[in-house]
Amino acid sequence: MVQIQRHAPEDEHSFRNAIYNGTVLLLDRTPVTERLVGEVGGLVEAELGQDGPAREAQFRLSGDEFFQAIGRLRKRLYQEDRFFTAIGEIISSFGFRPEENALDPLRMRVIADGAHRIPQAAPIYYTHRDTWYSHPQSQISWWIPLHDVDEAETFVFYPDYLDRPVENDSEAFDYDTWIRDRRSLRIGWQDRNAGTEALYPGFRGDLAGARSFGFSCRAGDLLVFAGAQLHRTLANETGRTRFSIDFRTVHLGDYAAGIGAPNADNRSTGTALIDYRLPEGVVLPIPTAAALAATA
Repeated sequence: MVQIQRHAPEDEHSFRNAIYNGTVLLLDRTPVTERLVGEVGGLVEAELGQDGPAREAQFRLSGDEFFQAIGRLRKRLYQEDRFFTAIGEIISSFGFRPEENALDPLRMRVIADGAHRIPQAAPIYYTHRDTWYSHPQSQISWWIPLHDVDEAETFVFYPDYLDRPVENDSEAFDYDTWIRDRRSLRIGWQDRNAGTEALYPGFRGDLAGARSFGFSCRAGDLLVFAGAQLHRTLANETGRTRFSIDFRTVHLGDYAAGIGAPNADNRSTGTALIDYRLPEGVVLPIPTAAALAATA
């Protein structure tokens, strides 16, 4: 059963297992996340804040100007080594060993005020599991807001569906096909027409009356959850853009052993691990636990 917990488990193994079993961790900001939020926030202000608050830049710029500015920011976060180094520092502070994990580079998420009314942006608001996008069941998501946010500015989880199947179209999603014609989608929302032309898997049923819960947190706080959690981004009608950053980790030992959150209904094919950074000397495909044991 999904629940929010405010304190990290004592060791990495317990941390991972708690996430796989449905716990959502909402952790206080750390010196590393505070520094990272400061660095990324500085880039956002430099790009968007010359003539007023960066969170209101969407109202000062044309749609194309805003989209292109966000694209420049996303590429810097995804490509610059200092931000990848910060990921290792963050997970190390909770006992994780970077050399045992595949790490997805840092990504920026931007939820503009009123964007839920734009057809191209519709997939952002689909109820989904991250695993429907060919991520392993052992994928863990780490989400950090760049500014304080309340429940109306974040997203909600559906606590009764971690291990219960829901109607979805993940079977139509193949990662190799996803990136073949739109390689920039590896970084994020980089193709202006992708929202209407590419397949974004989503929930296709009715959740009316289903239990859900949201959260509020401060800039630099960490929300950590399993990629298999069913969740949905809320429409932003605050009059300001929401900025956040996130990254994903996959413990390679768990992946090889088939350990992770329950696979209730993920039918996507291919693997997003090809775009994670692997520890030095590790290559895909990752051997299964049985194969590793046979060569020991």
